[in-house]
Amino acid sequence: MALRILVTGGAGFIGSAFIRYILAHTEAKVLNVDKLTYAGRFFLALSPAASDRYRFVKLDILETSTVSALLNEFKPDYVIHLAAESHVDNSILSPGSFIQTNIVGTYSLLQACLGYWKLLPVEKKAQFRLHHVSTDEVYGDLAENAKAAIEASSYNPSSPYSASKAASDHLVRAWHRTYGLPVVMSHCSNNYGPYQYPEKLIPRMIDYALSGRSLPVYGSGLQIRDWIYVDDHVKGLYLVMTKGEIGETYHLGGNNQRKNLDVVRAICDLLNELHPQAKPSSGSYADLIQFVSDRPGHDSRYAIDTGKVARELGWQPQESFESGLRKTVLWYLQYISSGQP
Repeated sequence: MALRILVTGGAGFIGSAFIRYILAHTEAKVLNVDKLTYAGRFFLALSPAASDRYRFVKLDILETSTVSALLNEFKPDYVIHLAAESHVDNSILSPGSFIQTNIVGTYSLLQACLGYWKLLPVEKKAQFRLHHVSTDEVYGDLAENAKAAIEASSYNPSSPYSASKAASDHLVRAWHRTYGLPVVMSHCSNNYGPYQYPEKLIPRMIDYALSGRSLPVYGSGLQIRDWIYVDDHVKGLYLVMTKGEIGETYHLGGNNQRKNLDVVRAICDLLNELHPQAKPSSGSYADLIQFVSDRPGHDSRYAIDTGKVARELGWQPQESFESGLRKTVLWYLQYISSGQP
């Protein structure tokens, strides 16, 4: 019998990529639960509504009773929790929505899943699990020469976003320890790829460069992030969800640490090659780079060690940063040239 997977936040960048992967590579049925915030901008274009294995329900996960009803109706084998507010700048300006969605929303989902799981038949109960998707940002700032964080590293979040995700992680572990709810958890590094909302660094820089606007780089631009191509990430998510050991945590990173300034320069180099007709009069998109005041509490480096998931589940990313970035830039060039908003 085909698996049934309930996805929270499936209209977002990672969630929609995950659903596309599931429908293309498995026979599973998918229920997508999302409240359709601004970040679901590409949802209509992505919606695989033609598939008889896919269903969408517009719903805020804070509505615990409705989530519970959907669980009992759909009867998922797995729930993967991707619903989250995720943009750090927004969390600094308006932290309240991050507290509500990331902390209270996770609590609501945990309660709904716990009630559903307790009443399952023995065989279904043994199969069920909740996969909670988190971020490398919960580990906080790492020195440039420090070892990458491992799954047992201490939490040290810096922003309202990462603090809210850290809190949600602790809730998930507590529901596993106290109530026995079967959970797995994964932490990812910075995702990029087609369909990402343009508030994020890579699509924002592409958009600004093509429109001739300055390319704002925070501070010195020397902050280091690890970058994972979204298709690599969702393959890892499926593997962790279905094969990961209950109660365990796994890191899904791209093993591609880059300074923010180097990322912006790499985008400019690709645009110089692939779309030279819009270059500024100076001859290079890189001349649009402008350093701006750093954001409050800006961490200098994130990095996660992916050795555990490689050893135990055989996962490793397939895209290099160079190959993934080229695919991403090409997609955005095609998307923008098509006249889409």
